[in-house]
Formats: sequence, structure tokens, C-alpha cells
Amino acid sequence: MPTEQPLEHLMNKYGDTIFRLCYLYLKDYQLAEDATQETFIKAMNAYNTFQHKSSEKTWITRIAINCSKNIMRTHWFRNLQNNYADSMQPETENPIESFLEKNSISKAIMELPVNDRKIILLYYYQDLTIKEIAAIIGKSENTTIQRLNRARGKLKKILMEVGYEER
Repeated sequence: MPTEQPLEHLMNKYGDTIFRLCYLYLKDYQLAEDATQETFIKAMNAYNTFQHKSSEKTWITRIAINCSKNIMRTHWFRNLQNNYADSMQPETENPIESFLEKNSISKAIMELPVNDRKIILLYYYQDLTIKEIAAIIGKSENTTIQRLNRARGKLKKILMEVGYEER
């Protein structure tokens, strides 16, 4: 690690990536900011106990996923999601939300079940290897490959329904 403090190092190296991951999980800009902040607080507090059995990226990604899942488990979040579906457009348009709304691939990914979405996000958006993903989700590499292939199939079906052609 360079001369930076652990928190500064982690935030500089993984800040944007972790925020995008949290946003894709939570579908809410402010909640993603909260989850990102919580991720780095937890990482900072546990950095001295990090044993480097996995890569730093795998370790902090696992923390971010857990923070996002904790937010998704709350009663408040479930109510927010239900109300959000019924509500009108937000008053101020967020650039990230605008991009995702316009990007049909991102929309298709968001339609996947949570476990399938997780595999796709980790593999394509976080550029993690099968081995790293297997460590994050706590499954074997073979199971991870099967889940990734299944998720790809579901994603392909969704994309075909909205007009994407197979290449």
C-alpha cells in the first residue's frame, strides 16, 4: 500500500466502483451513498484484521454487498420500494438514474432476481474472476459458473423481449 492511510487508499482505489455496485443493488442514489459510506467505515474498522486470503477488491466488495443487503432487509426499504413503484418521477433528475433509465441493458439487469443480478454485476461490472465471485458468494467455482450461465440466459431472454437481437 502506498503512503496513504488505509481508508484513503480504499476510497481512492474502490470508491466509484463500490458506489456503482451499491446503486445497482439499491436503485436509490441516497441509499447507495449510505451503503458506500457504511462499507468504508466497516472496512476501515476491520482493515487491521484483513488477512489477505482474498484480494482487497473481493474483500471490500463482500462488505459492500452485505451493507446493501442489510439496507434491503429493513422494513423501511421494502416500503420505500413499494411506494417508489407507485410514485411519479422525482423532482430533480439524478444523472446516474437518468443513465440507467435510458440504458436498457441496465434495466434488464435490474429485472433479474437478486442472486442472478449479483452474479452479473460482480462478473461484468466489477470485473471479478470466477474464483473471486465464488469467494464472495460462498459457493464453489463450478456452482458459480453454473449460476453465471443461468443468469446470462435469463438476461438474454429479457433482452430479446425488448428487441435486442442475438449476435
